[in-house]
Amino acid sequence: MSDFDDKLKKKTEMAEEVIESYLPKEETRQSDIMRAMNYSVTAGGKRLRPILMYEVAMMFGCDSELVKPFMAVMEFIHTYSLVHDDLPAMDDDDYRRGRKTTHVEFGEAMGILAGDGLLNYAYEIGMNAVVNGKEIEKKAKALKVIADKAGIYGMVGGQTVDVLSEGKELDKDMLDYINERKTGALIEASMMTGAILGGASDEETKIIEKAASYIGMAFQIQDDILDVISTSEELGKPINSDEKNLKSTYVTIMGLEQASNEVEWLTDNGIELLKSLNRDNDFLFELIKKLVNRSK
Repeated sequence: MSDFDDKLKKKTEMAEEVIESYLPKEETRQSDIMRAMNYSVTAGGKRLRPILMYEVAMMFGCDSELVKPFMAVMEFIHTYSLVHDDLPAMDDDDYRRGRKTTHVEFGEAMGILAGDGLLNYAYEIGMNAVVNGKEIEKKAKALKVIADKAGIYGMVGGQTVDVLSEGKELDKDMLDYINERKTGALIEASMMTGAILGGASDEETKIIEKAASYIGMAFQIQDDILDVISTSEELGKPINSDEKNLKSTYVTIMGLEQASNEVEWLTDNGIELLKSLNRDNDFLFELIKKLVNRSK
């Protein structure tokens, strides 16, 4: 195992511990929803967003305890979006992260409620963090960024246009519009939250937002590439789902080679923007390269 892989393993384990510490207890008469929520969150995954948040926060010298609740907030919001994305009315997928999707395991109604529960519970955690302890202004500002990026002008807005575009041939501008919101918004929120909690200036936060936009787009294009070239076993979910749902992707519009070149260009520019801040975090830069050039 390389030095980077060892560090990533430890940081992923740290993120897992943080996330699991905020899982709701499976008790009371509505315990079924807690079980469905916890099933969804503990299905695994790269924990990309909370790790990116943490690493940007550390780049700005943030107290690690300050960022931890927001790591859980972000992962719960991301997971809710996946739970709802898998529903029969959306992508109708049976597997996610290598096991049955939430609605397949618990039923469609509980799948909807589990997603609702995760979203609302995320904001409960965030508000508890804001009103308790120090740095209230920083925490409130960070939570507002998360809410904005996750909402109708961010992820939900992108998902809406994506659903309405199914079966239609899209150009790159429209695809960029969708994915800058559907995928990019939560990556932007994660990295901006880390910066805000670390005391970054408004100008520095804007640079982080732009870098995260590049990284989010690279991540989505690579996702489109993997949907074509990978296997279900490697991805832990069905392949060719975009084709099944008659979706335009970067691969269908640009072809594999040009899409791969775009991933490289976006990644390099995102990292250069981060480096322009003159704050060292070599692990973060390497992490971004590994994630957007991943094979699963």
